[in-house]
Amino acid sequence: MACERCGGDEAIQKSGWCLTCERAYDTWVRRHATDIIWAVMGAGLIIAFLGLGLPLLGLGSLVGATAALGGSATLYGLWRGTQRRRRRQFLRGVALPRAYLPSPK
Repeated sequence: MACERCGGDEAIQKSGWCLTCERAYDTWVRRHATDIIWAVMGAGLIIAFLGLGLPLLGLGSLVGATAALGGSATLYGLWRGTQRRRRRQFLRGVALPRAYLPSPK
């Protein structure tokens, strides 16, 4: 079986890519490690609204404790979605914009 990305005949990994392509993707995606911040912030908001808001509205604290499950599901879903989007970007060879740093005067 050939690699989905480069078409090489190396040993295929679980993702369907060869080891060389996986290493190239790993190097590329590490430049964008801050993607996890948005997933963590989203999960934190779910936990805050459900975990703190529901008991304040008069629902039991057990119901509010389910916020941990909702937050975990949100964190996993956002992380997984971002990971899939980055893989598609890597396959297309899209150059991502880097942070804008003004030149010193």
